[in-house]
Amino acid sequence: MAGDAKDFKTYVRPYLMVFGVLMLGTFLTVAASWFDFDAHFGSHWVNMTVGLLIAVTKASFVVLWFMHLISEKQLIYLVLGFTCFFFVGLMGLTVWAMQDFPNFTTLVGLD
Repeated sequence: MAGDAKDFKTYVRPYLMVFGVLMLGTFLTVAASWFDFDAHFGSHWVNMTVGLLIAVTKASFVVLWFMHLISEKQLIYLVLGFTCFFFVGLMGLTVWAMQDFPNFTTLVGLD
């Protein structure tokens, strides 16, 4: 029976560590929301970048441990890599074409 308790502790420890990382990330998110990066850097993009970095870090821990991707085969990472590549590419195309309006069109409500 003593071996069962030891096995239980080895399985629970990573989950408790991920819980700690998620709590720290939540604390950092709240702290970053109170800090005014606009006053120091002159732009709101820093606020968004810091928030997104914290969110991506927290999401990575959830995906790796709670969804067990940390022990998956190489094919899963290949599919994940292609997904991220195409997502970033499509978002880049969207941002790039944001101000590219067809000729002879009007913007309603943006006078």
